[in-house]
Amino acid sequence: MDFLNNYLIYLIPVLGLIGILVMAIKAAWVTKQNAGDGDMAILAGYIADGAMAFLRAEWKILGGFVVVAGILLAWSGTTVTTSSPVIAISFLIGAFLSAFAGYLGMRIATKANVRTTQAARTSLAQALKVSFTGGTVMGLGVAGLAIIGLGSLFIVFYQFYVVKVAGSSVNGEAMAKALDVLAGFSLGAESIALFARVGGGIYTKAADVGADLVGKVEAGIPEDDVRNPATIADNVGDNVGDVAGMGADLFGSYVATMLATMVLGREIVSHDNFGGIAPVLLPMVIAGLGLIFSIVGAAMVKIKSETDSVQKALNIGNWASIILTAIATYFVVQWMLPSGEFHMVRDEVNGVVKAEVIPFTKDGVFGSILVGLVVGTLMSIITEYYTAMGKRPVLSIIRQSSTGHATNIIGGLSVGMESTVLPILVLASGIYGSYYFAGLYGVAIAAAGMMATTAMQLAIDAFGPIADNAGGIAEMSRLPEEVRHRTDNLDAVGNTTAATGKGFAIASAALTSLALFAAFVGVAGIEHIDIYKANVLAGLFVGGMIPFIFSALAIAAVGRAAMAMVEEVRRQFREIPGIMTYEGKPEYEKCVAISTKASIREMVAPGLIALITPIIIGFAFGPEVLGGLLAGVTVSGVLMGIFQSNAGGAWDNAKKSFEKGCDINGEIFYKKSEPHKASVTGDTVGDPFKDTSGPSMNILIKLMSIVSLVIAPHLNSHPAATSARIQKEMNKQPMSIHMVVKAEKSV
Repeated sequence: MDFLNNYLIYLIPVLGLIGILVMAIKAAWVTKQNAGDGDMAILAGYIADGAMAFLRAEWKILGGFVVVAGILLAWSGTTVTTSSPVIAISFLIGAFLSAFAGYLGMRIATKANVRTTQAARTSLAQALKVSFTGGTVMGLGVAGLAIIGLGSLFIVFYQFYVVKVAGSSVNGEAMAKALDVLAGFSLGAESIALFARVGGGIYTKAADVGADLVGKVEAGIPEDDVRNPATIADNVGDNVGDVAGMGADLFGSYVATMLATMVLGREIVSHDNFGGIAPVLLPMVIAGLGLIFSIVGAAMVKIKSETDSVQKALNIGNWASIILTAIATYFVVQWMLPSGEFHMVRDEVNGVVKAEVIPFTKDGVFGSILVGLVVGTLMSIITEYYTAMGKRPVLSIIRQSSTGHATNIIGGLSVGMESTVLPILVLASGIYGSYYFAGLYGVAIAAAGMMATTAMQLAIDAFGPIADNAGGIAEMSRLPEEVRHRTDNLDAVGNTTAATGKGFAIASAALTSLALFAAFVGVAGIEHIDIYKANVLAGLFVGGMIPFIFSALAIAAVGRAAMAMVEEVRRQFREIPGIMTYEGKPEYEKCVAISTKASIREMVAPGLIALITPIIIGFAFGPEVLGGLLAGVTVSGVLMGIFQSNAGGAWDNAKKSFEKGCDINGEIFYKKSEPHKASVTGDTVGDPFKDTSGPSMNILIKLMSIVSLVIAPHLNSHPAATSARIQKEMNKQPMSIHMVVKAEKSV
């Protein structure tokens, strides 16, 4: 036990390394699987080449941004004592690992897709094994890199800024400086995540909309027909958006959650066996345990026959990882945290805890972790209900498709809006419950508990686009119907898991943003945020507007790129003879180029909004107004994210329901029927909702919070913050002030 007490901080990166080693073993297994015949290999090659072409183009733009941002961060680190130019190095490492995590996922996905197609020629069980193993590689890679990166940098910064500085306190400015520099890692990760998610989302939906409108609606051919010029771009989009983009997204979320908890943990005075930093280490230890138990849960995902439920198999693995993590976390909390009561340093006045503050215990910390796990689970269940086939919301959209395109749109919008009610109530209860158990630290550690099994969540999420690609390759290769039936089975489950994954991500983003918000308030030197003040209320309204303009830019970008795609596909059908009879070959590369150029060009404006707005508001109007802005962004962004993701997911599965036949008022309707055409329109509208603007909301609110946290030390000297500190000091000494006032009156 003494060994663990002395070396726990060094064991955290080791847990991440275990995840990377298991990832490498699973990646090697996937690569060894049969890749199919020559035609399948050629099609898979087109998809892989298109995905790499997009990443290279994206990296060129992001490389310039990272260099410029790094220089500015290095300069800013010289202007305050609680930061350092080293923050630029932290930022660069975070950006690199975030991009690398997305790259790893995309590489394995473009290998697993064709191998899943080949596996589907033998059995559903083997197809699930290949596709889910590919997804597991993605999940373990993201979680492993995050834990190694954050854990290793914390060791370096803790030793350099705290241990080696004589007289430094783990609750004082030395640790604050170490964590501020570490925040650069999270800023780099979230910055890349936003651009990757928005750029990938624009790419995939421009191709998808173009392929659907001209291929399915106008030409009447299947979605992934080899004759459709946009079909390769569509399949490339699954990888750059739903795999590389999602990988960078959850990498950033994972890191931000741990960082927020660490920043608040610094303010807790803890007489433990780890030098007083147990509250800081705890979120990283929980993440490491969650990674190990995600490996265990992933091993449980398997089916035996063609009739076994794929969704049930995934649920078994997911529940196993969550339950094992919860059990292990109890013993870890009991071991790491000392007995007695805790409070945060900010809750003291002259060394005395404020009367209204309720201290918490280590049992309260575990209670908050349980709240986080329950909230994450409930969010996934609720999202599955609103987006899964056969449930009331999707069935209502199917019924409204029978009366035309407009009623299908109305039905989808109403389902999306209704779907915000239960998640918000769950989130609100989770915030209240976690705060009740352990204050602001409880809210942060609840988010850490929710994100602990990120590896498993991402494995479930990433298997969907792999299965989708596998179905596309089966369709383009004109394989037997039974193969496509198996891949469609996986794809339908993948659509639901993708929607639940987005619900999980937005819930974790809400809790993480609240924790980052609390950390920002403390670092910026303000006591509270008073919405009675006109300027703060103005900031609140401006913040509420930002998710709308962000969504507008993203959706409009998809619309413009889709228009160019539609025109190109129509041109090829018109000018290239023999496409419809399989005698002419479509020019796939031109459609790939359209999506690539459009996504790279259009991702810049939304990304700059998230990065620049907090800086302008913070330095122009002070930290309190910036706090109002963050509150508005968080509330509005969470609602927009849930609404758009669920509406899009419900529209998508309503369309897919027609593949097996839908009973509407006693009559069965299939593909190419009028209700099906209406559902295709709804799915087309929902595409940018669920894959571009919707999932970007969670990155938007976290990135703006992290930018605010990074600039908080600079805002500490702002006149508004200085005035707040003076007022705080005056409130600490009411007797002295009374005596001064009395003396002045006597004179």
